[in-house]
Amino acid sequence: MERDPLVAQPAAGRPRSAEAHEAILRAAIDVIREVGYDAAAMDAIAARAGVGKATVYRRWSSKEALVADAIERIMVAHTVPDTGTTRGDLRAVMRDTMRMYHDPQTTALLSSLVAAMARSENIAKAVRGGFVAARRDTMQAVIERGIERGDLRANTDVKLALDLLSGPLLLRALITGAPIDERLVRGVVDAVLAAFAP
Repeated sequence: MERDPLVAQPAAGRPRSAEAHEAILRAAIDVIREVGYDAAAMDAIAARAGVGKATVYRRWSSKEALVADAIERIMVAHTVPDTGTTRGDLRAVMRDTMRMYHDPQTTALLSSLVAAMARSENIAKAVRGGFVAARRDTMQAVIERGIERGDLRANTDVKLALDLLSGPLLLRALITGAPIDERLVRGVVDAVLAAFAP
C-alpha cells in the first residue's frame, strides 16, 4: 500500500532538526484531520511527530503559527490538462477535485479549517494562498485558454466562473452531503460553458 505523504509515519527515536521540522508539520495536519483544529493540541502534535513539546515551541510560538505553516506544506501544483477542448479540460480539473473530496479526511480537514478561518487571519491567508490558490490557478489557466480558443466569450468574468465551478462541490462536501459524482461534474461544467458561451 502506497504511503500518503501527508500522513505522518511513526517515528523511530527522536528525529534530527530538519526531519523533526517536517515531522511536526505532517503531524499537525494529521491531528487536525482526526480531531479538528480547535481540539488539536500542541502536546498531541508533538507526540505524533515523535518530538518533545519544547521542540515544537522552539519553532512556532502558537498552534495558529504552526498550522499556517503546515497548510503551506500541503500546497500542490496541479498540471493544467490539455484534452483539446475547454469542456474536456474543465471536466478533467473537476474530476481531480472530485477525487480530493472523496477522501473523508480531506472533508474533515477542510471543514475544520473553514471554521478556523473565521477566527484567524493567519489561517485564512494560509488556506486561501495554499491549496485553494493552487486549484484555482489551474482552473483559471483552463478558462483563459478557453477564452483564447473562442469557446468562452472574451468578456468572461473569470473570477465568477471560478466560483461557479468550485462552489457546488464545496457546498455538497461541507453543507448538504449530496453526492459529488460524475453527474455533478458534467452538470457544473455544462452550466458554466452555457453561461459564458460566445
